[in-house]
Amino acid sequence: MIETAPLTLYRRAWCHLCEDMRAALEPLLVEFGAQVIMVDVDADPLLEARYNELVPVLVCDGVELCHYHLDVARVRSALAARVAAAP
Repeated sequence: MIETAPLTLYRRAWCHLCEDMRAALEPLLVEFGAQVIMVDVDADPLLEARYNELVPVLVCDGVELCHYHLDVARVRSALAARVAAAP
């Protein structure tokens, strides 16, 4: 199981795509025992400038995996690689 929160979901409070991605992500979180940190881009001017119209953006260990909609295959691959690399 993944003990840290390798996933970060950059989102906005009023964004329906953000809620959709979070809901779609839930089965993968359960499957891998992973956690996700949700960050509101509107709370930080630098994040807002970086991600503005791309939200939601899902990042794993600093690598952007997808935006707008969940790429299940890519997220599963990233989490599986992280589990395989664990000691």
